[in-house]
Amino acid sequence: MDAMPPRRRIPPDEGLQALAEWRVNPSEAPKATVATAVRYSLEELADRAPGRTLEVRVPPYGAVQCVEGPRHTRGTPPNIVEMDARTWLDLVTGASDWAAALAGGTVHASGQRATLAGMLPLVAD
Repeated sequence: MDAMPPRRRIPPDEGLQALAEWRVNPSEAPKATVATAVRYSLEELADRAPGRTLEVRVPPYGAVQCVEGPRHTRGTPPNIVEMDARTWLDLVTGASDWAAALAGGTVHASGQRATLAGMLPLVAD
């Protein structure tokens, strides 16, 4: 049975608006704006790369499972990518790239399939 894509909780227009507001001044964006932007972009990633092989975490705002491949069902996922909201939104918008974030230590990735290379940015200028 095929898995259904995750249901969106953040309407795309609200998510894109939050990303636009965040881009104006990332360090001064209200927490609610950051939360909406992160949650929307995580939903967008899960929509574009459906699956359950990789868990992407952006604490405290959210996490999604995505990417086709072996399915994870219990315990700690074997493939995890975790980062803070600023790093995530920089990657989502193209202000940073995956290799630089990984090399700079702002992204923590564990597991053979723990990569978002080629999937980001989600929303570019």
